[in-house]
Amino acid sequence: MLDQLDPPLVTQDDSETLSENVFRRIQAAIVKGEIAPGSKISEPELARTYGISRGPLREAIHRLEGQRLLVRVPHVGARVVSLNHAELLELYEIRESLEGMACRLAAERMTLEEIDELRQVLETHERDEAFQAGRGYYQQEGDFDFHYRIIQGSGNRTLTQMLCGELYQLVRMYRIQFSTTPNRPRQAFAEHHRILDAIADRDGELAELLMRRHIGASKRNIARHYQDGANPTAKRGES
Repeated sequence: MLDQLDPPLVTQDDSETLSENVFRRIQAAIVKGEIAPGSKISEPELARTYGISRGPLREAIHRLEGQRLLVRVPHVGARVVSLNHAELLELYEIRESLEGMACRLAAERMTLEEIDELRQVLETHERDEAFQAGRGYYQQEGDFDFHYRIIQGSGNRTLTQMLCGELYQLVRMYRIQFSTTPNRPRQAFAEHHRILDAIADRDGELAELLMRRHIGASKRNIARHYQDGANPTAKRGES
């Protein structure tokens, strides 16, 4: 039993590397749904699964709580976040407003090189095998994420900290869960192109409007999903 063994002797740098590695792996498992929403987090089980001592694991868990992927429940411990209908709609209301603002600022501030790179991101999305087959939308993170690049391009550090830091992985978790509605990937791709064209034309007002509509469409899909009482794969829409 791994958790009964003496913790390995590691330097501080090694410990930081272990913690970062397990943080990324658990983060990815939660965001992709491999660890189900609402699941109780067992430190001994995770320590065995990832082959690390409890110290680096607890550091990783603490960081995941900071990203709102884990929540601490009194007398229970840490659980994977599971937003209810109202909380999820609130999250999308925040996105609709703040990402709309980010889009307007990006139209004013992105360089021609950054706009060209954003166009290349969409070309990468179009070549994705799952997208070509109509199974879903490209869901890589960071620089390969259309929304992430626009937020970065806004040049507003507070917006970037909120949307690319604190809320980013939580938003990705639900974007992935609601990303495979029939026909929605193609619609989302077309909407992304219209947003990009507005940014390239330096039309901040139109770019903001298009982004708000884009995220609003996903918000309505989520509302329909809850109203219909369907299973989580029935009514989904990427944004």
